Amino acid sequence: MEPLRIGVSGRLLYPDSTRSFLPMKSVQYLEQSVANWLMSGEVLAFMVPAMSLAAANRPKSLRVKHYVDALDGLLLQGGADVSPKSYGESPLNPLWTGDEVRDQYEIELFHEFVTQGKPVVGICRGHQLINVALGGSLYQDIATQCPDKGSHRDEARYDSHFHDMRILPGTWLSRVYPGVTVARVNTIHHQAIKQLGEGLVIEATSEPDEVIEAIRWEGHSFVVGVQWHPEFMDPGDPTLIDSKPLLRAFLSACELRKKTGKASPVMAVRAA
Repeated sequence: MEPLRIGVSGRLLYPDSTRSFLPMKSVQYLEQSVANWLMSGEVLAFMVPAMSLAAANRPKSLRVKHYVDALDGLLLQGGADVSPKSYGESPLNPLWTGDEVRDQYEIELFHEFVTQGKPVVGICRGHQLINVALGGSLYQDIATQCPDKGSHRDEARYDSHFHDMRILPGTWLSRVYPGVTVARVNTIHHQAIKQLGEGLVIEATSEPDEVIEAIRWEGHSFVVGVQWHPEFMDPGDPTLIDSKPLLRAFLSACELRKKTGKASPVMAVRAA
């Protein structure tokens, strides 16, 4: 069987005269660790460009749907803040304005994959974007709005900053990680889910401050978001959660959709 084709939303950079490369151009890019993590599952990774940035060369007939038709699943990668405007708020600080252009590009991608019943997984920003796409909201800054919470971002340590996470009993994630109740994950975010989007349920929370770390959609197709970065996890470090089961679960859902042509929901553990 030919390899699965997984789409990845692009990170966006805009013209910036202070940037050393292509200072007057918009740049769309795929972070290498994301591609490597996906390809470790023996699949092909493709970045899906934001067609709204094509300007004068924008195609007349090509639509997001055509990309989704050609792909088997979507990974929403991390990056810039989600704009508060995308969930009906104004930025509390000019530093937290986020990227509204990227929000709209990824929300359109997300909804088309869901419409076609093709699996979606979101990482960090992608986890938050899923929530916003389904009508939820975010804390714009954990330290400001939730001062009782622990540290979830350290600029100097970046992906070497960790905390514990509790997988809630009876969840889909508890089935992916059987026997695991508390695991250690990296943490590289200052925003977090506040109000859950429609149809979303909590799968895991940080320990002990209970920031939402994983979500699952109870709709017709596979949609999962995780606040940590599995692609940055060292597979040789036994103190950290193993990223492979999460990847296998996502790719298995993609394989099932490709084989059957039918959408399948993310199922929680069935009660005994």
